[in-house]
Amino acid sequence: MLGVDLTRFSALFPELDTERKLLTLWLDHGKANEMGTAQLDAFDGLCDALEADDAVMCLCTTSRRLSAKGRPIFIAGANVTERAGWDDDRVRAHVSRQRGLMRRIRQLPLFHIVVPTGVTLGWGTEYVLTGDYAIATSAASFALPETGLGIIPGARGTAELADLVGTAQAMRLGCTGESIDASQACRIGLVQEVVPTMDDAIARVAVLAELVRRRSPTAVAAFKRATLEARGQPEGRRLELESAAYERTVEVGDAAVGRANFATIVAGQTPSWGARRS
Repeated sequence: MLGVDLTRFSALFPELDTERKLLTLWLDHGKANEMGTAQLDAFDGLCDALEADDAVMCLCTTSRRLSAKGRPIFIAGANVTERAGWDDDRVRAHVSRQRGLMRRIRQLPLFHIVVPTGVTLGWGTEYVLTGDYAIATSAASFALPETGLGIIPGARGTAELADLVGTAQAMRLGCTGESIDASQACRIGLVQEVVPTMDDAIARVAVLAELVRRRSPTAVAAFKRATLEARGQPEGRRLELESAAYERTVEVGDAAVGRANFATIVAGQTPSWGARRS
């Protein structure tokens, strides 16, 4: 188990599968899973725990929430209602905090799967960008309505989206606010898989989580860090980052564990990797 009380993250409704080292966040709050201060506080605490404890190797964020009319909802944006009466300085500070939190979630030393299941607006679409892999259900839809509200997607939307879907598609989504369905999202690269139902998505997450569980926590974290830091860098810097990540696996001894247990690993068994060393 995590070395912390999961009930402190009740705003995120976490469920821990200790066998697969999989933590699933079942978002279910507010009117439409809108993200406000309470959820930011919970995510900050969760990041503290996941950065410090390698009991979780795979994180899944999803939702079974339905609207009053029965429409699935993932995240219907930020909680704008709570900002009533805020002055400009407080709004700026709040959005800056969101931006920093999104960056922190993106860099968690584990494999993060996002499963958008329905309405995914604004902050919700930006949250998809924090994942390492996204599996949408066929009911999912995505849009960035912010420019129609006189703002921009300010929680890393402009910083991340074009890298994932290309400049033209980012411009379409951000400048027009046009909604796209799951198949379009997959075609442009916003999500990587589309499955018919939530049950299909959860089954797929379980398969991926089991594969991750068998691997060295240190190697997974090192691979992710080097890959993310290498984006946009010249070749020489990318190779430096790769070299440093490889050297880390050697330094902590996981490379030796892999060599010593090669036959059993190929046979599908998992050696004792020890604790994650970031």
